[in-house]
Amino acid sequence: MKKIISAVAMLFTTVILTGQTLFPTKDEIKQFSVSKTCVVLEDDPFSSYNAFIKKAVKAFWKITPYEFIDASEFNTRRKNPEYSFIVLTQTNFIRDKANTLYNFINLLQGKKVSKVEEMPEVCAIPLSFAGEDDLEYGFKLGAILSFMQKHAQAIMADPSSTGRKYLKFYNKNIPEIVNKTILIKQEDLVPEIATIDKIKAIYKNKVEIVAEEDIVKAIENKTPNTLILHKVGPVDGKNAGYCFKMLIGCDDSDMYYYHHHLIEKDNPNGLLPADLRRLAK
Repeated sequence: MKKIISAVAMLFTTVILTGQTLFPTKDEIKQFSVSKTCVVLEDDPFSSYNAFIKKAVKAFWKITPYEFIDASEFNTRRKNPEYSFIVLTQTNFIRDKANTLYNFINLLQGKKVSKVEEMPEVCAIPLSFAGEDDLEYGFKLGAILSFMQKHAQAIMADPSSTGRKYLKFYNKNIPEIVNKTILIKQEDLVPEIATIDKIKAIYKNKVEIVAEEDIVKAIENKTPNTLILHKVGPVDGKNAGYCFKMLIGCDDSDMYYYHHHLIEKDNPNGLLPADLRRLAK
């Protein structure tokens, strides 16, 4: 899929190291609260991402008025604080020697700055491995957008809760996972825990290995006490780069777990036994 813009990495970057901030001030989050959110579409009229994001926004985005725009209009409007933006970026990470690219979905506040990287970042979520088929992740966009707007509401209520480690902040919810059912696709598990019996040897609580259709239904129906795994990592057998893992609630849109690891021989691409051990604590 063709990316609209290419942004500096949100984590482990020179932007962070130079002391510059990407996160909204108290005044900027107030601006977001009264903004109109522009959802930036890809230029390709046949883009399946466009179809997925339109469907997800119409069904799940409630926090601000919204409008769908193209990349050209984004470049025109992005310096205007009356607008906020849901926009795709491509990101890589300094510690990743393979220079792997990832697609991030970002919620940015308009501001008169010269670079996209300098726009206040309300939220940014790893979406997919660059080049991955949109069909592999598009069905989860509703859950991801629901979390993003809930996070925005949280920092509107308490601007101090933002920061470059804000996704890890949600690991405070791990103790509540014991009361939830986790839905996982088979291909998101490493071989060491690729069956329910292997999972149960480490994590005794409710886990189901399901098809994509079951996850779609859980998101659309907001199934109570149910979490979906959103895993982002390389495709086509590539064993380099980062693997991101998130558990998002279908009914409450909270994030219950966030972790990422650098892919190595002993830590392959997928949910790891180590992740299950963290959940079991």
